[in-house]
Amino acid sequence: MLWLGLFPLFFLITFLISYWRDPRKLVNGFLFNIFIVSFLLFCFVYAFETNNTYLSSLIAFPLLALLILIPFAIVALIGGLFLNARILMRREGKRLANSLTLLAAIGIIVLLFLNTLNLSQFVSASLQPLFAGAAFITFYFFLHLLNFFTAYLLYQFNRPKRNQDFIIVLGSGLIKDQVPPLLASRINKAIDFYQKQKKAAAPPKIILSGGQGPDEGRPEAEAMQEYAIKHGIPKEDTIQENQSRNTYENMLFSKQIMDQRKPDQNYHSIFTTNNFHLFRAGIYARMAGLNSQGIGAKTALYYWPNAMVREYIAIIALQRKRHMIVVTGIMVMAVFLSIINWLFVY
Repeated sequence: MLWLGLFPLFFLITFLISYWRDPRKLVNGFLFNIFIVSFLLFCFVYAFETNNTYLSSLIAFPLLALLILIPFAIVALIGGLFLNARILMRREGKRLANSLTLLAAIGIIVLLFLNTLNLSQFVSASLQPLFAGAAFITFYFFLHLLNFFTAYLLYQFNRPKRNQDFIIVLGSGLIKDQVPPLLASRINKAIDFYQKQKKAAAPPKIILSGGQGPDEGRPEAEAMQEYAIKHGIPKEDTIQENQSRNTYENMLFSKQIMDQRKPDQNYHSIFTTNNFHLFRAGIYARMAGLNSQGIGAKTALYYWPNAMVREYIAIIALQRKRHMIVVTGIMVMAVFLSIINWLFVY
């Protein structure tokens, strides 16, 4: 019976190797979730086969509590999303970008309503595979969301060593050509790391990365550099990267600067951004060929849920080809089965 424990052990080892090689991979969340599920199944089977009352109670109690709490958790989630949308739009303005938690809450309500309504009863039995296909697609994105959230949480535990040559600070936009609080938190995180490393080793160079937006009077990097110098960083330890327009270009153009300063490419670097943006920024760093890990600045609690919804949408867009292949494959199979039902069964 104990040999069943080899399965969770295998997934744990695979996860640890994958995370050690690169904590920025979405597959890390999948491997960790598979490990947890397989470990719980092993404990359940082992408790059942050995009649271990203590272990059975230990497993059954949280599972029973989870089943009971799920309906309340869904209601609480919907209520929390509505409340967060209200707070965010009151503090940050009524814009589409600030209404994502509101749209998420409405989407959950619509899905619950459609599930209760059971639309499949109103159509021909031959079309049932189409509804099954829609259910599979919903389940697929639920699993993907779960894997993303797990990978995001795991990446928060990443702690780069204090032996860095460069720190990249990712821009996020200026307000009246000045550094706003959100961007200031990113710079402050870099300053904090700079000061701590300086006590033990040579201080890193801070690359302030951000170009000039259409509604900005100067590049972000210029304002960011002024802020860093004002808060105790010597000017010679700061570098402006003032051409980038998005996170990918932040990474790509910063890499070009580091490659120019260290032609042998034998350097260590990290980047700073807000914690909600950390995982996606790591993906862009990998796409730019940059072996750089991130550290996240804290974000106001009311801002976090909406930001996480935006991050997940961005991850979906980043991997849109893969998702289109999966969704198209499921729907093609559903249509094919519906045609078979119509021609030969019903």
